[in-house]
Amino acid sequence: MQVQIKSDFLDTAKRKIFVIEDDNGLAEFMQLFFDISGYRYRIIGKTENILPLIDEFKPDLVILDYMLPEINGGEICAQIKNNIGTHYVPVLIFSAYPGVLYSLGDCGYDAFLAKPFELNDLEKIIETLAGRMHLI
Repeated sequence: MQVQIKSDFLDTAKRKIFVIEDDNGLAEFMQLFFDISGYRYRIIGKTENILPLIDEFKPDLVILDYMLPEINGGEICAQIKNNIGTHYVPVLIFSAYPGVLYSLGDCGYDAFLAKPFELNDLEKIIETLAGRMHLI
């Protein structure tokens, strides 16, 4: 059996990443990383009316912080996974408090990354999760 991969699978410029991060320093760092890596992205610092924004952007991956001011990342993830327009989008949750893994329960997240993290680890997760959206 032969696996066929679309030619744009390896093209990071085709990847669309939606980030929810309220820490301006980390948001700027991720913006720089995405620019250098060639990803298309949108970074939002607040969670108000987030589902329509995600649905409109049509990302290949949502990356979100667990500790956000209005609502935690697990709750946002559950909303994404329970919404008919966004349920298929992989979700990466990151946090400086790895212990939150125990409180995430069954919110449907696809990966967890502890802060601080290495860029190589972030890139591997992005390619694994966002790459799913480009497989035939």
